Amino acid sequence: MAIFRPFKALRPPKNIADKVAAKPYDVINTQEARKEAEGNPYSLLHITRAEIDLPVGTDEHDPRVYEKAKENFQKFIENKLLLPDEEAYFYIYAQTMWGKTQYGIVGCASIDDYFNNVIKKHELTRRDKEEDRMKHVRVTNANVEPVFFAYKSLAELDNLIISYAKGHEPIYDFTANDGVGHHFWVINEKEINEKIQKLFAEMPALYVADGHHRTAAAALVGKEKREQHPNFTGNEEFNYFMAVAFPDNQLTIIDYNRVVKDLNGLSKDEFLQKLSEFFDIENKGTEEFKPNKLHNFSMYLGGNWYSLTAKKGTYNDNDPIGVLDVTILSDLVLNNLLGIKDLRTDKRIDFVGGIRGLGELKRRVDSGEMTVAFALYPVSMKQLMDIADSGNIMPPKTTWFEPKLRSGLSIHLLD
Repeated sequence: MAIFRPFKALRPPKNIADKVAAKPYDVINTQEARKEAEGNPYSLLHITRAEIDLPVGTDEHDPRVYEKAKENFQKFIENKLLLPDEEAYFYIYAQTMWGKTQYGIVGCASIDDYFNNVIKKHELTRRDKEEDRMKHVRVTNANVEPVFFAYKSLAELDNLIISYAKGHEPIYDFTANDGVGHHFWVINEKEINEKIQKLFAEMPALYVADGHHRTAAAALVGKEKREQHPNFTGNEEFNYFMAVAFPDNQLTIIDYNRVVKDLNGLSKDEFLQKLSEFFDIENKGTEEFKPNKLHNFSMYLGGNWYSLTAKKGTYNDNDPIGVLDVTILSDLVLNNLLGIKDLRTDKRIDFVGGIRGLGELKRRVDSGEMTVAFALYPVSMKQLMDIADSGNIMPPKTTWFEPKLRSGLSIHLLD
């Protein structure tokens, strides 16, 4: 059964919350972070992307970056840009995008649940990326950014959260510059906190939706701290890490697309001919075409959009991984025709979140940077959970959740 408990958050004062809140460290690069934080000394990016306060060109993994993160974090606390709550609470974090609001619960998950697979994963993690976030957790002694969890919708819990939110004024309520609304409540009623914790304890599993590396880093640092404190009781804060848990039926997964530098020595006509062995192809001309169902793909090549529909027999309906569109595209096209064997390491391929639109795919091909682009139909939450439940792992860059959580509305201290 899942452990999810309240905690004493470190939070910004109400009047600067919108200035502190920042995009997650892993969805923007250093250059974008510099631009986002320009003229804003309150931005959490000074902690999560501390290289922006060092000379241009400083590598984001330079030891000075982690020291700067520690220094900036301490300054935020000293200058009262982050203030501690006096009691342990659950918090509600809701987001509004495209006219729809999703309601998440901010709390602390157990590192034991991570290692015992009560917290289920659907992606592999890379050790270098884990170590980067572990260094950040170590120097700040905090979970500065939340991880993004999902749970199988539980009507009693979902209704309780929505009812509380609608009956109380949010502590923070602002719209970010990307148009996404962010709403945050402190649940300071003991009975409701106890009820939420009890309902989570009845759940057989929680699911990592986004933030696998942050989750792994938080759990591994917690394990390190146990080794440093052999007489630990299990109640210390380092046994837990911060997450925002949303019901699966409120979440939106959008497409996660691919762009490739070249056709592996093939001409455009040769490539189309080879594709026709596996796909029914329809030339859509210059009008943008978005996939409209599973196993239907959009391709942009040579100034034209194409509809590609995988032919029956080219994939296995009974294989939970093989039936995924990312697998079909990888097996039949990227690997078989374009010679891209490892999506994690091959420099000829890049990935574009669907939030950027088809126009971004067209731009990167038309610029000459890339030769061909593929847009995919998004996977469903059911597919994600089924794969996680079966112990399988999705191929890299399969899911892109929107909206992204803003970091900085709550921070979890490990002491």
